[in-house]
Amino acid sequence: MKTAVFLDRDGVINRNIDGDYVRHWQEFEFLSGSREAIQRLLRENRPVIVICNQACIGKGLVSDAMVQEINRRLVTQTSVAGRKISAVYHCPHRVEDGCQCRKPKPGMLLKAAADWDLDLTRCYMVGDAISDIEAGSAVGCTTFLVKTGRGGKALQERQNWKTRPDFIVEDLAQAVEIILKQRKGI
Repeated sequence: MKTAVFLDRDGVINRNIDGDYVRHWQEFEFLSGSREAIQRLLRENRPVIVICNQACIGKGLVSDAMVQEINRRLVTQTSVAGRKISAVYHCPHRVEDGCQCRKPKPGMLLKAAADWDLDLTRCYMVGDAISDIEAGSAVGCTTFLVKTGRGGKALQERQNWKTRPDFIVEDLAQAVEIILKQRKGI
């Protein structure tokens, strides 16, 4: 079985739009250092899989096709040396839909594990919300909470956390640094 690095999208890779969603590629803005961090993982031959909630689809604000187009461009823009993000999974449901794929439930992680023959206990989950941490922890991933995106708000609410991240880091680049050091046993 293989290992992978799971990344939430909005707030980890790209800027969160407060109170709204990324509705078009023109609104997608890479966070400082995030593209390079993904490319560093790819150069090290680490599979990268994006796992993101996209309730904007279920709310009728953005089409599934548009979200897929944004994700396709994300994959293209981060590709390096013939390597690219392995997959992007997105949950189109609203909170009230009660699906199994929307984080904090681990459905997308379980689907990715089945699709890619992954040992989730050897995988990493990097997110900016406690729901990302809960999803990763539920299946045994090592979890990272970044302070970018909604991470700062999540830290202010830490007294209410049911699940704690394994690491709290400034951003995706710092998470990648730790992941690569762990891999090399440094």
